Amino acid sequence: MCQTCVLFIQFIEAIVVLVRQTSHLRVTRALRPIFLVDCRYCGAVRRNLRQIFQSLPPFIDILLLLLFFMIIFAILGFCLFSTNPADHYFNTLENSIVSLFVLLTTANFPDVMMPAYSRNRWSCVFFIVYLSIELYFIMNLLLAVVFDTFNGVERVKFKSLLLHKRSAIEHAFQLLVSRQRPDGVSLKQFDGLLRFYRPRMSARDRFLTFKALNQSGTTMLSGEHWFDDLPHTAFLIFKGFIHLLSFVSTLVSALINKRCFLNMQLLVLSCFVVYGVEVLLKITGLGPVAYFSSGWNLFDFSVTVFAFLGLIALAFHMEPFYFIVVLRPLQLLRLFKIKQRYRNVLDTMFELFPRMASLGLTLIIFYYSFAIVGMEFFADVIYPNCCNTSTVADAYRQINVTIGNRTVLEEGYYYLNNFNNILSSFVTLFELTVVNNWYITMEGVTSQTTHWSRLYFMTFYIVTMVVMTIIVAFILDAFVFRMNYSRKNREPLDDPEDEKGIVFEAEVTRVEALQALELYKHTLVGTNISSLQEMCVAIEKSGHPSLVFLGRRSRTKSDLSMKMYQEEIQEWYEEYSRTNLPQLDSSLHRDLDSPDPSQSVN
Repeated sequence: MCQTCVLFIQFIEAIVVLVRQTSHLRVTRALRPIFLVDCRYCGAVRRNLRQIFQSLPPFIDILLLLLFFMIIFAILGFCLFSTNPADHYFNTLENSIVSLFVLLTTANFPDVMMPAYSRNRWSCVFFIVYLSIELYFIMNLLLAVVFDTFNGVERVKFKSLLLHKRSAIEHAFQLLVSRQRPDGVSLKQFDGLLRFYRPRMSARDRFLTFKALNQSGTTMLSGEHWFDDLPHTAFLIFKGFIHLLSFVSTLVSALINKRCFLNMQLLVLSCFVVYGVEVLLKITGLGPVAYFSSGWNLFDFSVTVFAFLGLIALAFHMEPFYFIVVLRPLQLLRLFKIKQRYRNVLDTMFELFPRMASLGLTLIIFYYSFAIVGMEFFADVIYPNCCNTSTVADAYRQINVTIGNRTVLEEGYYYLNNFNNILSSFVTLFELTVVNNWYITMEGVTSQTTHWSRLYFMTFYIVTMVVMTIIVAFILDAFVFRMNYSRKNREPLDDPEDEKGIVFEAEVTRVEALQALELYKHTLVGTNISSLQEMCVAIEKSGHPSLVFLGRRSRTKSDLSMKMYQEEIQEWYEEYSRTNLPQLDSSLHRDLDSPDPSQSVN
C-alpha cells in the first residue's frame, strides 16, 4: 500500500514536470529508498527499521522529558542572561532554545557559557546543572531504556522465530508422512524434500543428513528425531614473540634513516620466513580445504601474501607500495585470542559484522532521504563570504591577506560543507552526525535562508541519535549476551584457535551404504549417484565396517540463544503444544482419512 501511494505520487509529479516543462521542489524523491527496502535482498534492513520503530515509544517518552527540561532551562537562561548585550546566545527565547540544544551535543561548550561567566562567575552553576541533568543523566537514561527495550524485542523475536520454525517443521512432517506409515518419514520422502529444498546438494549429503537426524538407526525418521536440533599455548607465545618482533622492526624502520633501514631487512626477511613456514606446514598438515575454511587461517595467509608483496616492492624500490609492509603486524591480532575476554570481544565483533552492515545500510538510507531534502532546499545556498551577517562569518570568510611581498589567501573552509550535490550532502550529513561544530553549518544555512531551517538540522540530529542509540544498544546486547553465555556455560576452550563451530556426526556402515545405493538406483531414477558410489568405495578402501562422516557449520547467535534460553525454550514448547497440538492432530487425522488422489478414477 505504501509503495503504491509513493509510486502514484511520483507518477503525478512526473506528469506535472512534463506539462510545466520545468522542475520544481521534489521532496518525494526522498521516498525512493522504500522500493529498495522492500526487495528480497534487504530483509535485514526491514528488520532493523521494524526494530527502530518498536523501540520508538520509550525513546519518545524520554525525549519528551529531555525537551521539557531543555525548554525550562531555556526560559530560565533567557530571564537570567538576556540583559547582557554581549551575550547573543540568550538574547531571544528562540536563540536560548537553539543554544541549549547545541549545548546538549557539547559542540558550543564552553563558548556558550563565557559571556555570562565573564559578568558573573556564579552563572557557571546554570550550565553545570543543565549538562548534569540533560547530558549525563537523561541521555544515559535514554540509552538504558532503549537497551532494555531492545533486549526485550530481541528475546520476543527469538521466541516467535523459534515457535514459527517449529510450526513449519510440524507442518512439513504432516505433509511427508503417508497413510501407510503415519509415524515416520522414509529416506525416499526425505530425499524428495531435500532435492526440492537444496537442489545442489549431492545424494551422499542428503543420505548423511538423513542419518544424522535418524538417531534410532531404523529405516524411518520418527517425529521425535524430526524435531531434533542439528546440533597450543606455548606455540602461541612463540608466534606472538615473532609478530611483536615484526611490529617493532616495522616501527623502527619508519623512524630511522634509509641506510639503517636497509640493515633491518635481514630481520624482516627472517620474520617472513617464519610466517611462510607456518603457512606451508598448516596447509600440508590440515589440507587446503580444511586450512582455507578457517577465517583466521585466511587472515594469516592474506597477511603473509601481503608481506611477500611488500618485500618485492622494497627489493625493486617501489616506495609507493611501502604501505603493504606495514600490514604485516596485523597478525598481532591473533595474540588477543589467548585471553578469554579478548576472545569474547573478537567473537562478538565477527558475529556483529553482518548485522552492522545492515545497520550501516539503514543509516545510509536515512542519509539519502535527508540529503535529497537538503539538496531541494539548500542547494547553492552556501558559498565563500556568504554569511557575513551571521555569528559564524569567520568560518565562511575568504579574503586575500598581504604578508610582506606575498599575497596569501586566508579562508574558512566551511563553505565546502554544502548541499550542492549528493556526495557533498553525504559528507555534510556525516559531519553533522559527528556533531563537532555542527552548529556552524546550521547557522550558516540559517543566515542564508530562514530560521525554520534549523528544524531540518535538529530533526536530522534526533533521527541519527535514534539510529546510533539502536546501534549502541545492539553492540551492548551482543557483548553482554556473549559474556553471559560464556559465564553460564563455561565451555572449555583448550585451543584458542579452535573454530569447529557446530559439528554433526553420521556413522555409515558398509551395508547401509550399499542399501542406500540400491535404493537410489531402483526407486530414485535420474539421481546422480556418483557421490554415493564414492562413499561406498571409501568404506571398502578403509578396511573398516563403517565410517564416521563429519559436517561442520559456523556457530550463529541462534545456536547460542538455544543454549542460553534452554529452560525458557522448554516452557515455550509446552505452552505451544497445549495451544496448537490439538488442532494439528485433528488436521493430521483429516489428511490421513482423506482419499489418496493417486487412486482416484477419472
